[in-house]
Amino acid sequence: MTDAVDAVLFDLDDTLCEYQRTSGELLRESFAAVGVEPFFDVAEYYDAYERVVNDDDEHDGMRELRELCFADLADEYGYSRDLAYEMADHFADSRDHTNVAALPGAAAAVEALADDHALGVVTNGAPEMQRQKLSALDFDHHFETVVCAGYDAPAKPEPDPYHAALGELDVAADRAVHVGNSLKTDVPGAHNAGVRSTWLSDGSTPDPEPHYVVDRLDELATPPWRP
Repeated sequence: MTDAVDAVLFDLDDTLCEYQRTSGELLRESFAAVGVEPFFDVAEYYDAYERVVNDDDEHDGMRELRELCFADLADEYGYSRDLAYEMADHFADSRDHTNVAALPGAAAAVEALADDHALGVVTNGAPEMQRQKLSALDFDHHFETVVCAGYDAPAKPEPDPYHAALGELDVAADRAVHVGNSLKTDVPGAHNAGVRSTWLSDGSTPDPEPHYVVDRLDELATPPWRP
């Protein structure tokens, strides 16, 4: 596929940046703070997050959303919701959303692509949380639009957040590429929106198959969509 690309949309978490302290570390600390052995792991937390953020209710920010996730998991494993709320409070009080590091090659990719592409971010996550992460990156000024899916629009892999970002950029879907690390949200979401996908590989066999694959973001300094 060699059609011109006018816009590049990026995922944020584990694509452009990652926490310096992992969610798994904070989760273990939260269990310790309330004096119970861990009864769910970080993968179950992420699955609960996807379920909660995709339901029909509105949530008053990330703190409440995490409380709902922890409470649902506590229900599942026979623990009290009050215990879950205490854990969620500890997790939230310990999390610094500005304590993130850019992934290798992220700055180089964004700087190079900004020369002749409109750039945006399409990320699943609460606006106050995601914008703090972006503010900690030296290259955040290159992004002309930021769509926090699950809040500004339905969560990825729904097509709506991609269309919202491209509407802001005034770029058609068939002239855009989305870059992300997730085979559950980024790649299928881009395809649902009629946008070409670039997958930041983790070494596995991708399913669904993206249009392009990179091992590091700085490979995008010479974009694979150019003939």
